[in-house]
Formats: sequence, structure tokens, C-alpha cells
Amino acid sequence: MNFFNFLTENSAKAYINSRDGETKLGESINYVSSFKELENTAAHYVIFGIPEDIGIRANLGKPGASNTWEPFLKAFLNIQYNAYNGNDCVVLGHIKTDDFLQKAKNIEDPRTLGEMLPEIDDMLSQVVEKIVSLKKIPIIIGGGHNNSYGNIKGCSKALEQSINVLNIDAHTDLRTPNYRHSGNGFSYAKKEGFLEYYAMVGIHQNYTPRYIFDMINDDKTMSYSLFEDYLHLTTIDKLIKFKRAIDFAKNKFALELDCDAIQDFDSSAMTPSGFTTNEVRSFINLAKKQHVHYLHICEADAGKNPLIAKALSYFVSDFIRPETK
Repeated sequence: MNFFNFLTENSAKAYINSRDGETKLGESINYVSSFKELENTAAHYVIFGIPEDIGIRANLGKPGASNTWEPFLKAFLNIQYNAYNGNDCVVLGHIKTDDFLQKAKNIEDPRTLGEMLPEIDDMLSQVVEKIVSLKKIPIIIGGGHNNSYGNIKGCSKALEQSINVLNIDAHTDLRTPNYRHSGNGFSYAKKEGFLEYYAMVGIHQNYTPRYIFDMINDDKTMSYSLFEDYLHLTTIDKLIKFKRAIDFAKNKFALELDCDAIQDFDSSAMTPSGFTTNEVRSFINLAKKQHVHYLHICEADAGKNPLIAKALSYFVSDFIRPETK
């Protein structure tokens, strides 16, 4: 896998603001320089990035997700390591995407951009398959939601079976699989047999086509809840509703989080109406009590607003944090 750039202990120092008397998470976690080394580490979670927004552009979305990986590193590695924060993870590095981004820079035709994605899909699925085959849990920082397909495929191949997915999203990403882009990753995964049960949480009435609602309603392996159904619920009722999606996914699923679902969050399809950051944290904390194959956080644009990277670091630290007694 010469397409992968490993984050070493030495290179990670550039992101860490050391302070006397304190230990930052980046100073206490594991780093490796090869997938062979990863096989020999006991760490349970493996964090890596895929900094691209080609799939977003192919879906006529707003670019910027390619700028999120490094700000995330800066935020995540500077979390305090203490009794409340777990360090049972490896920050692996990122898939090399610079050549793809350079090639795509002056391309405007969506289908031409989409033609670049199968190679990225293949690289991503190889990395996910390797991590899951080691009985570890990948945490993928995107990137566009087109990468859901590579995640699902890689996980499915490692487990040698189709998998269930729970997706917190304003959109279903079930658009017609006529060419690859960020709006049809689940369509391709379903079509090719990698995806079995698919639960969608918080999709928006205003941005879901009629043909997709018709398709979901006719398919017993899919379920959805509308964001509008959450508007007037209490916090506990929101969690109860979210638990229904978990139950539909058989309590054993991959967890996808599209940041388009979060209110006033810099993303490819930023919304003024959505879940709050704290509500998403609550959803993650409830989901992680189940058997989660991987966590994928996508569509965020942290290039201009450091609070976005900080929010992502909260999501990841919540997911890896050990249960308190």
C-alpha cells in the first residue's frame, strides 16, 4: 500500500503543543510506520484520514473537505490525556490524495470527476479491510461521503459478509448509481451486495427526492427518520428515537456521520437547521455501546474554522473513551 502516508511519532510532534506538567493525547498514543507494525500493536482503534473532496464536487457540492485532516490532527492530538480520555488508539496517517486533487483541480464536468473515484474507492477499501481483519475498529476522517462505499466494501470483505450501516445524515445518499459521487455511495454498496440493513437518521424532507422516498418505503432492509420528527422532542425522546435506528441495524453496524446533518457546521451542504453538536455527541455515546464496525466522519470543512476540527475531536474522543464506572 504505497499510497498511504504514515504519521510517525516524530512527524506528529509538529502538531502537538507540549506544555510542562501536562501530557497531551498525542504524546501518549501509538504510532506505526507500516501495516506490519500495526499488526503487532494492541491498540483497539485506528484513526486515519482521506483528504479529498472530488466526490463532493462530482455531486455538485461545495468543496473544502480535503482541508480537514490536518486541522483535525492539530485538535485531536492536543487533547489532554487524563483519567477521562482513553489512549487505546493508533493515529495511522492518511491516504495520499494530492495527485488526485491536482488532476481534478481544473476539471468541472461532474462525470469526469466521478471517473477518478473508483481508484480512491479501491485504496480506501484496502485500508479498511486490513484494519478490520486485524479485529480493530477504523475511525475514518473524510473527505466526502462518497467514501462510504469504500468503507462498507472494505469492512464487508474483511468480515466476509454484507454489513449493516447507521447513517446520521441530512441526505440518504441513495441517488441513482449512474456514476460515482458523494450522493450515491450507499446505492453502489447496496447494488454490489456489501450493504444489508441501512438505517438513516435525520434526513431532511426538503432535500430528499420523491423517487428515493418511494424506494426506501418499498425496501424492508431500509428505514429512515426525518429530522423534522426530532424538532419538538425532549432530549430523552430523541435518544429513544435514535435507539430505534440502532435496533433496526441489529445492534451491529458501521456508524456514518455526515456533518451536513449538524446545524451551522461548515460542511459541503451547510444547513441552518439540523442536529446540534451536543446531540450528535449523545448519539455517538449511545451507538458506541453496541458493536460498531467503524466510525466515518465526513463532509466537514475545517480549513477556515478551528471550531470544526475541535468538534470532530470531541466526536472521536467520545467514541474511543472508555466507559466510566
